Amino acid sequence: MTEPRSYTGPGPFRIDQLREEDRYELSDGHPIYCAPGGRDHADGSSTGSLVLKTDPAVEWSGFDAGYRTDGGTLRAPDIAVGPPPERDGWIPGAPPLAVEYASRGQDEAELEARIADLLAAGTRLVWVVRLVGPRRVEVHAREQAVRVYGTDDILLAPGILQNPVPVRALYNRDVACDEALRNLLQRRGFTSLEAVQAESEARGEAQAVLKLLEIRGLRVTEAQRQTILDCRDIEQIGIWLQRAISADSADSLFQCIDGKMTLINLST
Repeated sequence: MTEPRSYTGPGPFRIDQLREEDRYELSDGHPIYCAPGGRDHADGSSTGSLVLKTDPAVEWSGFDAGYRTDGGTLRAPDIAVGPPPERDGWIPGAPPLAVEYASRGQDEAELEARIADLLAAGTRLVWVVRLVGPRRVEVHAREQAVRVYGTDDILLAPGILQNPVPVRALYNRDVACDEALRNLLQRRGFTSLEAVQAESEARGEAQAVLKLLEIRGLRVTEAQRQTILDCRDIEQIGIWLQRAISADSADSLFQCIDGKMTLINLST
């Protein structure tokens, strides 16, 4: 059973006495029972994780990851964002960003103690996502007053996350999916879905230029082929496609500038 929060002094338990399947955390040697989450808690934490885990700056994120801060303290925030653990088992230190979802029946004293343990161990930011009452997120940082953000606000985590996180994305699945899509595109080098579409269109047009040259029996070197495929200026590719209809050789589409081969703008 969880000990009362009124205890003073260290408790009798150690981290090495806990197994991964045990539903307990430790605070200075005192056991804290962690009850299973209800529907709102489970849905909220999975929604928030979708946004945080896909952020381009995030190397690792996990649910209920156990962080050991010393011999008698083990905390497992709902979502942890930080460097990838070096090995299995309890993770030493504390995550730079921890997220807690507070739903029905939340033990406020225990939540405060958990936040205090994480901040004392080195966590930079703790976001408490409130699932009861007005939707809001409380941001805790060491030696700073608690800041409260509503559903129309955004959250920042400089040095941890690359992108801002709309508060709604921590509750609303549709908003979370939109943010995750942006994050995933950025992780692959695209700024937006429109950029992906432009890339696809440019690739298709570049392939058309090469196909036309092939049909006309004009020899294309590998360097020329790669230059065409690397071009992303759809207007320029359109000009080359039009001019390739009557070009007498593939070489006539190219010129040498400062020793580098580049495509000629044949509109001039």
